Amino acid sequence: MVEIATRYVHILGTTTHPDGQWTTQQARNLLIDLGDRADGFRYLIRDRAGQFTASFDAVFASAGIKIVKIPPGCPRANCYAERFIGTVRREVTDRLLIIGERHLRTVLARYVTHYNTRRPHQALQLVPPRPDHPIPQEGPTQIRHRPILGGLINEYEPTAA
Repeated sequence: MVEIATRYVHILGTTTHPDGQWTTQQARNLLIDLGDRADGFRYLIRDRAGQFTASFDAVFASAGIKIVKIPPGCPRANCYAERFIGTVRREVTDRLLIIGERHLRTVLARYVTHYNTRRPHQALQLVPPRPDHPIPQEGPTQIRHRPILGGLINEYEPTAA
């Protein structure tokens, strides 16, 4: 799930066979994790895949969140989710050989942490959704390099002079 206003990403779970029951449980887990923040959400945009059942919709409806289904065959109607998926493919999965579900979970967890706390976003004036450190306003004199996922992704941050 992508929070549109902040670009913050939540990975709800991974499975090779998502069904209605599994997807509904992931929705419940998300609302529990969000806690009081769930009150700030008005809509959930989703596609028409079979794993999104009436019980899935009911979980969000019980929290006052309206479900908006995109038209059939129109992935552009859910452009934020599609963009994130494309970003993950370009920056991670097209460059790594994923050897199993556990490996995929580990890689996705590490990447989402990077995406949410360190990766600059154009829509947010090159600031991450929830930076894990203060963003300096002045030009740095030195840059620190930190490899992520074995050097597949690199983070750069200014250091104090």
